[in-house]
Amino acid sequence: MPIVTVSLADRSYPIVIEPGSLSRVGAFMAEYARPHGVLVVSNPAIAEQYGELVLASLQAVGIPACMALVPPGDRAKSLRNAERLIDRAVAERLDRTSAVLALGGGVIGDLAGFVAAIYLRGVSFIQVPTSLLAQVDASVGGKTAVNHRAGKNLVGCFHQPRLVVIDPCVLETLPRREVGAGLAEMVKHGVILDASYFIRLESGMRRLRALDQDELTEAIAGSCALKASVVAADEREAGRRALLNYGHTFGHALETVTCYRRYKHGEAVALGMEMAAMLSQDLGLLSHEDALRQRELLRAAGLPVAVKRASHITVDGLLAAMEHDKKVVRGRLRFVLAKRIGAGFVADDIPVDAVRSVCRRFLESER
Repeated sequence: MPIVTVSLADRSYPIVIEPGSLSRVGAFMAEYARPHGVLVVSNPAIAEQYGELVLASLQAVGIPACMALVPPGDRAKSLRNAERLIDRAVAERLDRTSAVLALGGGVIGDLAGFVAAIYLRGVSFIQVPTSLLAQVDASVGGKTAVNHRAGKNLVGCFHQPRLVVIDPCVLETLPRREVGAGLAEMVKHGVILDASYFIRLESGMRRLRALDQDELTEAIAGSCALKASVVAADEREAGRRALLNYGHTFGHALETVTCYRRYKHGEAVALGMEMAAMLSQDLGLLSHEDALRQRELLRAAGLPVAVKRASHITVDGLLAAMEHDKKVVRGRLRFVLAKRIGAGFVADDIPVDAVRSVCRRFLESER
């Protein structure tokens, strides 16, 4: 059973990765957190599959719990839904010794974590991610947020979990697009952080897509370890952690102009990674060979690497969305680019004309 530790002094926490661990959530909480009450946040579909199992595991160790449901989809990340969850916490008389548990994907984790951060000035937070994307990315690192009409994740804060429990078995019920969305974040970790991990994904992608439990467990642990090392070095994204935004400046813009409806988050990140690779090549940083390796691995993961020409996405629309991105620093867009596989870096001095050129050529290209 791999256990990855996010090292943050007295706020360090374990990430437990084990097939079948969903039935032991209560036991892990008794060992690592021990709250006196728990608000489990989920959506109807996930709660129907796993809600009773998690509640029973909490009951078995004497931890009282209740469940609150929110609608599925990224638009559930709203201030209104956060307020509704707080209303439920108040009605259940949850106090500062209580915890909020996120049972679901990245949307649930972001929303539930935000509620845990602001309720009573902060209560314990537990992540039980049920999507691959959440398991390898969103559940690790303490970023919480809701969306604003001007852009994605504009209202939020950092609030680290006390515990993350990852059960790869739940991925067997995940739609194929959702699996691909998580694989995009894993590819991202390889591109920006670790060439050997990228090579491992190249050799193991077929088994990962087939949901081989041994391959998944080790690959998920590898991604979590890479992200944990970055978070430990730069918790609040003052420097190195910004590397994790590779593909996200372009990707978030694509999500914004399509109203979060056309692409899964990981699909948008995959497209954003392709645009970031184009920009890296234009600036003479990334070789054609490495850009092609990235593209082929994304394809092997079943991810899109181009948009349809009739998609009605415009260059001006993308640029306008980027201007509202939370990664804008002192009026300058911040991009994560790649020098080679395994070597990402942050740049905030990219000419707008270069970005415009990438957007135009990407929207016109067929790959």
